[in-house]
Amino acid sequence: MSNPKTWFITGVSRGIGLEITKAALAAGDKVVGTVRSNPERLAAQLNHPHASIVVLDVTDERQAQEAARQAIERFGSIDVLVNNAGYGLLGAVEEATNEEVKRNFDANVFGLLNVTRAVLPYMRERRSGRVINLSSVGGLSGLAGWGVYGATKFAVEGLTEAMATELAPLGVFATAVEPGFFRTEFLDTSSLVRTGNVIADYAETVGEMRGYATLVNKKQPGDPAKLAQAVIRLAHAEKPPVHLPLGNDTLAMYGDKTTKFQQEIAQWHDVITGTDHDDVKH
Repeated sequence: MSNPKTWFITGVSRGIGLEITKAALAAGDKVVGTVRSNPERLAAQLNHPHASIVVLDVTDERQAQEAARQAIERFGSIDVLVNNAGYGLLGAVEEATNEEVKRNFDANVFGLLNVTRAVLPYMRERRSGRVINLSSVGGLSGLAGWGVYGATKFAVEGLTEAMATELAPLGVFATAVEPGFFRTEFLDTSSLVRTGNVIADYAETVGEMRGYATLVNKKQPGDPAKLAQAVIRLAHAEKPPVHLPLGNDTLAMYGDKTTKFQQEIAQWHDVITGTDHDDVKH
């Protein structure tokens, strides 16, 4: 592709982050990828002169700032930020402990904010850049068993929509990418935490989802290599969208949600529209 870019991608040790890293390098771009440990192992695996692997725990704001500084020092700019690092939490909302919830938000939301704040000053200075936040189908539609994880991704959606408006006049574009079920390690214990607490009353809903997650692991419909190519195209687009849902499953679930939402609005229209003061003219 023309106009090679420098990428800053979090969570590249495996899965979607690694696929995007490989695709960006194959496209002729440069990549600073972050891992929580053993950067030498991945650097040796990639064995690419335009790949720089650095240690970063996204929950550590100072580490995020230092990693961004190193990226600028190495390549001179950060053109594309991909906030990919994070993990899933499977369990009913009631089952999740306060500590489990906090850890999930620390990684998926506050970690994303740490990295974004570290990178945006460089993009603003150049009046150019792309911020790509990995959300989820769970950030578009609430699913049984994924309430807390989905809440982190709903937060990512709201942050991305606001940033898209705030950054556009500065030449920086923000997009939320919403993958459905892709065939990665997401459902493995390396990327998915299940709540320690299990309540029998949720067997028909969350229990079914737990079983499904085990059954579908490594059989998900989405191809992560194709997802990576979609992100490459997104990063090079002149006018990228604010939302990019990926996968037929994501599209179907979101379509079902919006249909039901419109039906509820129609059923409750008189209540919805009847809450203004009487002196308000429409």
